[in-house]
Amino acid sequence: MRHLLHRVVLPLDRDPALAPLYIDPEVLTAPDGDPAHAPSPAVAHISSRSEVRIAAGTRLSFGSYFNAFPASYWQHWTPVRNVRLEVHSTGPVTILVYRSDGAGVPRRLARHEAVDEATSVFDLTLDAYNDGGWIWFDIAAGEDDARLLGAEWTTEQAPVRRGKASLGITTYNKPDYCVETLRALAAAPELLELVDRVFLIDQGTDRVDAQPDFGHIADRLGGTLEIIAQPNLGGSGGFARAMYETLQRPESDFVQLLDDDVRIEPESLRRSIVFGRYTTTPSIVGAHMFDLLKRSRLHAWAEVVDDAPFMWRPVQQDRMPHDFAVANLRQTPELHQRLDADYNGWWMCLIPVEIIRRIGLPLPVFIKWDDAEYCLRARDAGYRTLSVPGVAIWHISWVGKDDTTDWQAYFHARNRIVTALLHSRSPRGGTLLRHSRRVDLKHLMLMQYYPVALRQRALRDVFAGPYAMASGLADAMPAARALAGDFPETRSSPDGGLSRRQGSVPPSPPRSWRLALLTVAGLLRHAVIPVKPSAAQSAAVELAKQDAVWWRMWRLDSATVATADGSGRNVYVRDRTAFRAMLRTSIRQHARLRREWPKLSSWYRDALADTTSPAAWEQHFPQREP
Repeated sequence: MRHLLHRVVLPLDRDPALAPLYIDPEVLTAPDGDPAHAPSPAVAHISSRSEVRIAAGTRLSFGSYFNAFPASYWQHWTPVRNVRLEVHSTGPVTILVYRSDGAGVPRRLARHEAVDEATSVFDLTLDAYNDGGWIWFDIAAGEDDARLLGAEWTTEQAPVRRGKASLGITTYNKPDYCVETLRALAAAPELLELVDRVFLIDQGTDRVDAQPDFGHIADRLGGTLEIIAQPNLGGSGGFARAMYETLQRPESDFVQLLDDDVRIEPESLRRSIVFGRYTTTPSIVGAHMFDLLKRSRLHAWAEVVDDAPFMWRPVQQDRMPHDFAVANLRQTPELHQRLDADYNGWWMCLIPVEIIRRIGLPLPVFIKWDDAEYCLRARDAGYRTLSVPGVAIWHISWVGKDDTTDWQAYFHARNRIVTALLHSRSPRGGTLLRHSRRVDLKHLMLMQYYPVALRQRALRDVFAGPYAMASGLADAMPAARALAGDFPETRSSPDGGLSRRQGSVPPSPPRSWRLALLTVAGLLRHAVIPVKPSAAQSAAVELAKQDAVWWRMWRLDSATVATADGSGRNVYVRDRTAFRAMLRTSIRQHARLRREWPKLSSWYRDALADTTSPAAWEQHFPQREP
């Protein structure tokens, strides 16, 4: 019996921005320059999810993100060693199979000529991909048009585990996105064969089940779909509910977490479940993230947490984001390495039930760091997180947002420190506290007093302990947002006023002695020099968001700055009294945090099992609606 691993798929819609992720007609990257099939302009005519026409004399490659086979991940993380590629075609074609290594160097493995309607079979061995590498095929038409009818990668190796997955979608007032996700699921029977339940955790007031198209889609999904309404407990509360409900399902061996503001590739969901079934040991299977607003741009591949500053980042920090419309897979050697992750964002992430039973549910943190903390907790228990190529989702990216200056700054600060208290391997958090003090100082020199107030509230709540954090789950977000009323800088206006626009190129970041000099100068100016009386009436300087850096703004008494999304402007005015008070508080709080770090770390670690248990989370969940 053969088991399906990957299917070759084509875009769900005809958006040309998606084409580089599925097919590659760019003949300049043909890896062997085969004279029998010289490069010529290729035209791809997609007629279905599996079928495409190749014009006579042209060549089409499936060495693409979604259709190349990630051999290194299958070799390294599963017992699969033999795979079969079957390519179904009609017309005179030449099929060429290639592999790459971890450096992205291609090599041809096989070539086959086919005529009329045929299935070309290639048996391949996974024995040379430990450091990286993909396998893919190109198809070249002869003198007449040809057609690819479909292709799949299979194995005789049986899965290590066979259970189904429940999908857990968490939403807050994004019903349009959720309806589209449910529509895509209903149209993917090959995925639904692996799905036990679809739990849609609706925490908003604009209900998904009140949308006009919902009834028809729900009928198509039948008893697979369950809508669960609850108060807004944030992403951690919504995903905790999905995990909790999955634990009650003996048919589910996995829960697949999905964010709400996404577009899915159903084949990616199917692949992630299949990969989870095959991993040698139970593993968290994460998905990569593409930008929903620029769909060929990859934002997140493999993510790690640097222990000393205790901050997340991509493994290839200088390579992300990557736009496949600019450079395809075969042109990008660094995308052929096997990259190991510490965690995966919960825009899409598959978690085995075995891991949930062992380590519990998420921290009750509302939003931010819940996904990273959970994967680090799993790592400490001996489970890996695998971010698998060819498994991805489109998500609203963080470009055009600045959640470090709005109410979310509270959760960024508190949850980063709590996660470090739980999992940092560096004495007293390494350089985390130094970095945190610098963040406070940067905001103060930018005249951003609201995020500093939020961050100082966050540290007070860290000192209050893990049980206070759990009891305040539903109240922390409204309290953080209410605090904005005390800070005029948070009120945006659509008008730029009469201020003078500064140049769009800020000075380069200061380093070494210049950094120290500007920091001291900024401290003295903001703490000692009185504010000009006219500063509050009219800001003399107008800046674009990207130009509003502290080493430019430290010398100003006021400035008008565009909002991150471009919808308005905020006016920042220097406040010497607030600067002095907040700087003193920051110094005092961070000194206390450093002094009490060992005690706090023990407190949070000792309480972790209690605060993340299903029984603890059950106290936050309302009774199910009939």
